Amino acid sequence: MKNPLHYLIRMILFLLIIFMAVGFLSSTIWNFFQASPSLNGLILGILVLGAIHIFRQTYRLMQETNWLQKYRSEGNSSIHKQNTPHLLAPIASVLGEKGAETSLSASTQRSLLDGLNARLEESRDLSRYLIGLLIFLGLLGTFWGLLETIDSVGSVIAGLSVGDGNFNNVFSDLKKGLQAPLAGMSIAFSSSLFGLAGSLILGFLELQFGQAQNNFYNNIENWLACQTRRSVGSINVRNEDASIPAYVEALLGQTADSLEKLQRTLGHTESTRISADQNLIKLTEVIGVFTEEIRAERSELTNISNTHIELKPLIQKINENTVSQTRKFNDMLTGVKNIDMHLSRLSKELAQGRSETISELRDEIRVLSRTIAAAAERSGSQ
Repeated sequence: MKNPLHYLIRMILFLLIIFMAVGFLSSTIWNFFQASPSLNGLILGILVLGAIHIFRQTYRLMQETNWLQKYRSEGNSSIHKQNTPHLLAPIASVLGEKGAETSLSASTQRSLLDGLNARLEESRDLSRYLIGLLIFLGLLGTFWGLLETIDSVGSVIAGLSVGDGNFNNVFSDLKKGLQAPLAGMSIAFSSSLFGLAGSLILGFLELQFGQAQNNFYNNIENWLACQTRRSVGSINVRNEDASIPAYVEALLGQTADSLEKLQRTLGHTESTRISADQNLIKLTEVIGVFTEEIRAERSELTNISNTHIELKPLIQKINENTVSQTRKFNDMLTGVKNIDMHLSRLSKELAQGRSETISELRDEIRVLSRTIAAAAERSGSQ
């Protein structure tokens, strides 16, 4: 694919040659420019504007070419990474919708090429208009200068008089009168010169831009031709086969588009099914892990149950021993209560017996003391 940079270099070289020629003839061209500065300045301004526009369009075309080259090298993944092109916007949209499948029908290719051709022609409208405008301004200056020349010549002829017979004065008046027609002629020729020269310069730039566009269009057409599906089933649709009617080809193209959409739908369904299968596999793995955990818990519960069964007789024995021990403890408690009652009774009896004994001892001591006293009295009296 030929890059528009080559055409851009041609334009730059051409402008350099023009600048060198203008620099070499600068004094003469400046004199021509001074004949009508306003009109000639307008012509040069339009020339500069047109040149900038053509260079800008060529640079944009170069960006479109770079986008296409990057897409052809990297594939569909580069569409979302790059800025959306202007001229190739429909093609980029179709390629983005197609995804990895870049097969196009003949009707789709024709529609894309027609849209691209319309965009290319639209981008050249302004430059063509500016070329025509430069020619118009040159002709306008020419007619304007000619009108001034004719008016001045008429005034000079009307002002000539040889009645006094002095031809020196007549020629002097004629020379003064011809200055205005010559000024008008300079306006006419200078504006015509700048207008035609500007249109030629802009025309050459527009020619290079047109060649760059044609080369770009041909490359796009060849590339889309490689991406276009030329057969449907067992029926081949070829460029050299003119026996198939246009409506049949359109019908085949529409059928191919429908089949392609069905294929994309099936592909999407297949990807969805694969994703669902993967999710089911993951779910099965989770269920398997959960089942293993349930089995482990069931085994632990079984062990606990077996242990409980083994402990049940021991617990029964412990319960029986506890009941018997409780009974014995109750019996012992009853005996202790009886002993306590007996001890209380014995304590009361002991306390009562002690009181009686003390009372008896007191009585006996009292009797003994009386006896001793009586004995003492008896012994004293003797």
